[in-house]
Amino acid sequence: MRADGDNSFETLALPHLDTVYRVALRLARNEHEAEDLAQETYLKAYKAFGRFEMREHGIRPWLLRILHNTFLNRVSRSKRAPRATDQQSLDQVHSEVLDRAQTLEPPMLDYENLDSEVKEALGRLSPDFRLVLSLWATMDFSYKQIAEILDVPIGTVMSRLHRARQQLVSELRDYARENRLGPDEDEGDAA
Repeated sequence: MRADGDNSFETLALPHLDTVYRVALRLARNEHEAEDLAQETYLKAYKAFGRFEMREHGIRPWLLRILHNTFLNRVSRSKRAPRATDQQSLDQVHSEVLDRAQTLEPPMLDYENLDSEVKEALGRLSPDFRLVLSLWATMDFSYKQIAEILDVPIGTVMSRLHRARQQLVSELRDYARENRLGPDEDEGDAA
């Protein structure tokens, strides 16, 4: 505690701003992130200052604990959040997918003539995957059109379609083998 009795947040916490920033810079390894972390730390500390109890080492350990927890929360959130990408990368991926799609020209899916096992596998897909696959395979919508219909980013459409295909391939592997649809896996097992 200060001898003059001034225990305001500004008096106790602001002298440690440089320390908090330096530690934030070590954690974040980016000046902009460090500035944001320090600012968020001081905002949280200011809001919680009424619950702060002065201890032997002053306010600095408390501020650094808030900084550390704030950093960990940000890291945790960033791991769960979708990753941002620039428009140029998205356009490049989209054009590559379109090029491949134009050369492969998948046949339109005739749902009425599918075997019951295939229909059941389609039915086991999650509703999001089933809808994207249905719009793409039976109605011949483009990725962009599907994205507009579902009001989701085109990357989400591509991801859902990819995952739906993976699930179907996994579920229908034995069915394909029995009906001789696709490459013979026994040829590679002969080694």
